[in-house]
Amino acid sequence: MILHTVPRFFQMLYPERIWKKSVDDNTIYLTFDDGPVPGVTDYVLQELAKRNQQATFFVVGDNVRKNPTLAHEIIKAGHKLGNHTFNHINGWKTVDPDYLENIELCDKTLQDVLSIKTKIFRPPYGLIKSNQSVEVSKFYDIVMWTMLSGDYDQRIEPEVVLRKSIKHTRVGSIAVFHDQLKTKALLPKILPSYLDYIQEMGWKTGLL
Repeated sequence: MILHTVPRFFQMLYPERIWKKSVDDNTIYLTFDDGPVPGVTDYVLQELAKRNQQATFFVVGDNVRKNPTLAHEIIKAGHKLGNHTFNHINGWKTVDPDYLENIELCDKTLQDVLSIKTKIFRPPYGLIKSNQSVEVSKFYDIVMWTMLSGDYDQRIEPEVVLRKSIKHTRVGSIAVFHDQLKTKALLPKILPSYLDYIQEMGWKTGLL
């Protein structure tokens, strides 16, 4: 079962992590994890451009290495990049030195390939040990989410993903979608309608 929104009590256990943003300026924060992936990330960029919307892409370093042109396109389009480790690794299943090294490798890749250094990080699967979090927080803002679309779970029907995503999006929400192969077939069925909903609500999209 997917929790499309994180319970408030759980957020309070980890106050050093960013779960949502200010609700004062009518803005929500679109994020896409796991790219850049050809045939998916470029589709997302096209849909965002149609509506003049902005998003933050938490990229996997190895995907940046494999797809440098597509990574450049994200930046060129005015979006922002965040660190999502080099190999999309699970912090709970990885010893601390290896986890921190993998984050550092993603950082180095972004600097070598794109000449940028990001200050935001999202742990793959949202899983990071407390002691890892302490170390990572010295260099990055750890960004979690308010709304998890569940687009990666192929057992969920597209209309359910869309309905749940809309239901749990509010002003200040950090919304998570994925630009990866698992979501390639699903995104065209949900993303345009979701982005249209944002416009219809009169919300702006901001960068983290």
